[in-house]
Amino acid sequence: MRRLHPDQVTGLLTDLPVFTRQKGGRFVIVRGPDRGDSVAVDDHAVVTFGASPSCTVTLTDKTVSRQHLEAEAADDGVILRDLDSTNGTFFEGSRIKEITIRFGAEFKLGRTVVKYVPQEEPVEPAASESFCYGSMVGQDPKMRRLFALLDDIADTDTTLIIEGETGTGKELVAEEVHNHSRRRDGPFVVFDCGAVPGELIESSLFGHVKGSFTGAIADRQGAFAEANGGTIFLDEIGELNMELQPALLRVLDKRTVRPVGGNNYQKVDVRVIVATNRDLRQEVAQRNFREDLYYRLAVIRIQLPSLRERGQDIPYLAQHFVDLFSPKDNPLQLRPEDMARLQRYGWPGNVRELRNVIERACVLRRDDYVTLDEGFGEEAAPSLGIRTDLPFKEAKGQLVELFEREYVVDLMRRHKMNLSSAAREAQIDRKHLRELIRKYSIDERK
Repeated sequence: MRRLHPDQVTGLLTDLPVFTRQKGGRFVIVRGPDRGDSVAVDDHAVVTFGASPSCTVTLTDKTVSRQHLEAEAADDGVILRDLDSTNGTFFEGSRIKEITIRFGAEFKLGRTVVKYVPQEEPVEPAASESFCYGSMVGQDPKMRRLFALLDDIADTDTTLIIEGETGTGKELVAEEVHNHSRRRDGPFVVFDCGAVPGELIESSLFGHVKGSFTGAIADRQGAFAEANGGTIFLDEIGELNMELQPALLRVLDKRTVRPVGGNNYQKVDVRVIVATNRDLRQEVAQRNFREDLYYRLAVIRIQLPSLRERGQDIPYLAQHFVDLFSPKDNPLQLRPEDMARLQRYGWPGNVRELRNVIERACVLRRDDYVTLDEGFGEEAAPSLGIRTDLPFKEAKGQLVELFEREYVVDLMRRHKMNLSSAAREAQIDRKHLRELIRKYSIDERK
């Protein structure tokens, strides 16, 4: 069995790649003499715990029996079976003989506590050749890799969590996943967890029966029942209070809801997509969000890039919005100096802010050109394209990326995509040049 450094046990808190998915599970010993040891469930048909050297996980805890417990993977989690141990196996304070657990669960053998967690692996899809996915547009490789991933997962029922700053398009991603899925003919229900008063969230999500509380003058369907046969999008999931999180976990596990004041559960057939602008992993660490609920939501995890991280998309998106908001009989244009102002601006509101700025500029036009507000973008105080409103490392990275792309595009165009000739002139290795071409998705056909 592989021994990990204790710091590695808290893997939930480490940085993740842009896209991740859960692939199998792992038992991690979080308390006891063998703290830090772990074993992957997928590597064994049955994982056994005990003091005997013949066990998959050999424990030095003197209060653990020689053959104490076995764990077997199942479709809906892992089945734990106590093997008539002397001191028993405990889950949530109760001694168990057999029980099915899911990610995030902890159980105790003697003085040893074991946690069952998912193994998360990065997903690195190749960039899509398309510059759009439904109503989403972007030519930056970050977005085109997102388009490829969405195309792969849309027609499944996999639970999806979308993270990103305000205005990056989280709801749009959820809607396009729905529109490209086999549930496209069903309802797409949006529920903002941060916009509903706390005392009404349970009723709004799960419904209520007449007379269940003051003001409940009739039965009401909740958002989950309304989304039956389709997709429910829970926006700002990080705002959901701790008291309601177990109820949501139950819905994800059992696909049933019980209205407030009701006695019966009703089946719901929904795909669940959630979004947040918080760092849910940090919320878990601070005990503001249930770890087991996070695992159930983050089967596929997507981190949307901010607009400042996809700088080459600013001109592309700006022109897209100009075309969108121009009068059909009078296409408008952007002045080069205004385009430069758009590129220098920091965009704290991301794509949503850019859309609003362009829409306003189109409405206020004085001639055939859009009209930006006076003083727009001056607060960034840029020089030669340098973004002083960003952290040094991020601003430097954007400038280097812009230089690399422009240099390589012009170099390969002049050498008609002849790799050897271009590498000789640039005095760089052919392999490095090929990596730059791949990095910036430079298409020789164009």
